[in-house]
Amino acid sequence: MKNKAIGIFDSGIGGTSIWQEIALALPNEDTIYLADSKYAPYGNRSRDEIISLSIKNTKKLIELDCKIIVVACNTATTNAIKILREQFDIPFIGIEPAIKPAAINSKTQKIGILATKGTLSSELFAKTSGLYTDATEVIEVVGTGLVDLIEKDKIDTPEMVDLLTSYTQPMVEKNIDYLVLGCSHYPYLIPILKKILPDNIVIIDSGEAVARQTKTVLQRNKVLNTNLNKGTYTFFTNSSVNTLTKILKKSNQLIKSQFLDF
Repeated sequence: MKNKAIGIFDSGIGGTSIWQEIALALPNEDTIYLADSKYAPYGNRSRDEIISLSIKNTKKLIELDCKIIVVACNTATTNAIKILREQFDIPFIGIEPAIKPAAINSKTQKIGILATKGTLSSELFAKTSGLYTDATEVIEVVGTGLVDLIEKDKIDTPEMVDLLTSYTQPMVEKNIDYLVLGCSHYPYLIPILKKILPDNIVIIDSGEAVARQTKTVLQRNKVLNTNLNKGTYTFFTNSSVNTLTKILKKSNQLIKSQFLDF
């Protein structure tokens, strides 16, 4: 079991931001990543569709002999992870918007959350938000179109800048001092966000926390890889291999990307 891979899936290439944190925290672990780009974005789909797609991805990762599955998608986590844990006998790690640290550390008691419709409308998000934001005003914005542009390799474009500006300006006017990124695609937008947001606004995502939790669960289940060799990284996509490969080049790792119809 220890030598089996960590399985990761997302509704496209965005979860590679989570994979990077996992690879950094657990460099000797093998990883297998599924980019379900054919069906991206999940945020615009019904809960039943999201659950069905998450089950499909889980079955493929189990078929590929993974020992743990990281649901590197906020929308899939908030809508489907409870069902996945009930149906499959394998540990799952989810990802939720980092509301708690933002609310606790906010000095203006106003935080912004940029996420997909599927995440913001979920029961799990509402429950988590309710636990930590009694004394904090939360400005929620649905990032319609952002995932589509990222999946089409249109990150550094005027269209992206205009869209992000339109979404974040109402938050700036409300005097937020924390912006929570509630989608695993969005960390790739941080360089642009830093240019258009005031310097006092802290941008926060869940990547490091997910990597820490993954390590904790592996240790708890006694399946942490003790091999000192560097892990191997395999990526599958059911859409454009070129788009996936391009975004992974930033990691400077030896990576195998290939098409897989799943």
